[in-house]
Amino acid sequence: MSNSSPTSTGRFHTIAIIGKHGESSGKGSVLELAGFLEDRGHRVVFEDETARDIQRPETLSVTPEQIGKRADLAIVVGGDGTMLGIARQLAPYSVPLIGVNQGRLGFMTDIASEHMLSVLAEILDGKLTSERRTLLEGVVVRDGQQIFHGLAFNDVVVSRGAGAGMVELRVEVDGHFMYNQRSDGLIVSTPTGSTAYALAAGGPMLQPELGGVVLVPIAPHALSNRPIVLSDNHEISIELVSAGESSVNFDMQSLTSLSQHDRVLIRRSAHTVTFLHPEGWNYFDTLREKLHWNEYPSVLGQLK
Repeated sequence: MSNSSPTSTGRFHTIAIIGKHGESSGKGSVLELAGFLEDRGHRVVFEDETARDIQRPETLSVTPEQIGKRADLAIVVGGDGTMLGIARQLAPYSVPLIGVNQGRLGFMTDIASEHMLSVLAEILDGKLTSERRTLLEGVVVRDGQQIFHGLAFNDVVVSRGAGAGMVELRVEVDGHFMYNQRSDGLIVSTPTGSTAYALAAGGPMLQPELGGVVLVPIAPHALSNRPIVLSDNHEISIELVSAGESSVNFDMQSLTSLSQHDRVLIRRSAHTVTFLHPEGWNYFDTLREKLHWNEYPSVLGQLK
């Protein structure tokens, strides 16, 4: 992180703004946010695709790599998909992230857009909660050669193609055979991703600070193949024993096709992502709001 300016900007002198690409409805929020930050004395830069979307004459456009090298903070205005994409790119640079939600769920972009300015003012004044999240990295090995590498904030998913039958996977942990599995695929998820695809496939929710990964079979042939949580200091190997068309994807945003006997090797990344939240933020408040747990008492009242 670069040094702070001796002005009222505090430790966040240069702030990058990242919007949802191609989303015209978010342009007003991005421009409003930029004016707010500049009025406070912060230097504002825009991720290059965001700059093209808003077409602001005085915009300073930068690449994600330049954000990583120059910015003290990045604010994402969009949904969790937008956050996933930029978080992977900025992970090597340790730039903290704040998420303003303009999507649907918003587990990571957790600041409501209607309260954006008031909440951000408090965070920028130092009234904040900092939270660190882990990532996974994976490589695909074919005939002893690495052919693909990717980072995942949510999950790494090995899955069959749309027109293919079940895949058969051989799973090992640190070289120890775990099981052979016939299924539609296998999800390897971080705690962050445990509320995404893994949850929809029947996996458990993991607290973000938990040092673990969860393996969740997708529609397994044998009902005895159940989700399992492992420590995140292991290497997981998934070999494609037999399959037709199949692939491995990282956060549903980057993928490569797999061939028979390809191996996907997955481990915890050396990089982490830091989220900044309003002071007093709590993970369970987010779960309760996003999963509508707060509606349960009212439902009970209606049943009486």
